[in-house]
Amino acid sequence: MQPETRQQLIAQIRSHLANETTAMSDAVFTNPVTAYASNERLELERQTLFRNFPLLLGLSCQLPDPGDYLTDDYSGTPLLLVRQPDGTLAAFINACGHRGAPIAEGTGNKKSSFTCPYHAWTYALDGQLLRIPGEAGFADINKHEYGLRPIPVVEKYGMIWVIPNPAKGVEAIDIDDYLGGLAQEYKSFSFEGYHHFATRLIEPKINWKMGIDGFLETYHLRVLHPKTVGPLYHTNLATSDAFGFNHRMVAVRKTFAEVSDDAELEKDFLQHTIELYTLFPNTMFVYQMDHLEVWRLFPSDNNPNQCKMVLSMYTPEPVSGDSAQRHWDNNLRLALDTVEAEDLPLGEKMQRGYRRGNPKEVTYGRNEPALAHFHRSLEQAMGLPDR
Repeated sequence: MQPETRQQLIAQIRSHLANETTAMSDAVFTNPVTAYASNERLELERQTLFRNFPLLLGLSCQLPDPGDYLTDDYSGTPLLLVRQPDGTLAAFINACGHRGAPIAEGTGNKKSSFTCPYHAWTYALDGQLLRIPGEAGFADINKHEYGLRPIPVVEKYGMIWVIPNPAKGVEAIDIDDYLGGLAQEYKSFSFEGYHHFATRLIEPKINWKMGIDGFLETYHLRVLHPKTVGPLYHTNLATSDAFGFNHRMVAVRKTFAEVSDDAELEKDFLQHTIELYTLFPNTMFVYQMDHLEVWRLFPSDNNPNQCKMVLSMYTPEPVSGDSAQRHWDNNLRLALDTVEAEDLPLGEKMQRGYRRGNPKEVTYGRNEPALAHFHRSLEQAMGLPDR
């Protein structure tokens, strides 16, 4: 984060603390409960948000070497990322051109090629079809037309995005424009030097948007988290700044007020706050103290009442030695425990009510501006009428 941005945020937070206020939106915003429980709404989201918009797949550190690959099926489209010999990234639909079998699973490294597990069709790292066993049976096909289907991919600021829709063709993604003014902020974080610690999957019985909602306000901290994060942070106090469809919210640790020197606060900003970035449409960056959590939320198949929450934790230094391993294991466990033991059980009870139309509308107060911005952005991106 640039120094001038942190100076502005420090001034805002000091004002909120002094006046017992928080960032406010212009008006209360209501959302039909069907936005969380309707099959029709879910299908619109799957066909637009999760196919036609850039989706963050992870950080560059997950693919450090030529031949490294990563698969990802969470969006509903089977994806394959491959680090090329020249250091660039290529992205494909993870499906053999013959019968559609996935040519790779999980993560790993391939020195020169991928081989389909069904009939052993072989593909180069750049997606070209190299070999067809029993080629005489396919003498009439054009091999160039049976290569892996490429999709748009961009790698910048140590982060990787793709557009899963192959119908859009291979085209450049202007990620700076898409970040809506956050580009320089992300550049300043130097995520290129981070290291992947672990990734975990949770599959709660809630709508995917509810999973994001839980990160977008501090109004609930004292009530829902009285023994975990509640005592650490100010309840109902946060900043709120929109960047196109994206958003930055800063929550405030109670230690913030103990530091009188703004220069010291600026230097140790993350020791006294937590920065929460919504990267549209489905990713939460939780940047705090000494590590980064990336939460990616996806619909679960065709069920609006279930989702997939994918947590990846990244560290600024390689994890080496038993002590460091225990430290980061504890951090990962704390993040998962807070969500799994406190947020999700209540969320699943709320989702059961949503399925039955109770309440008819979900309300976001003026003191929850990030929620209103997120849901307005979703509606705008899907072409729904302004409200």
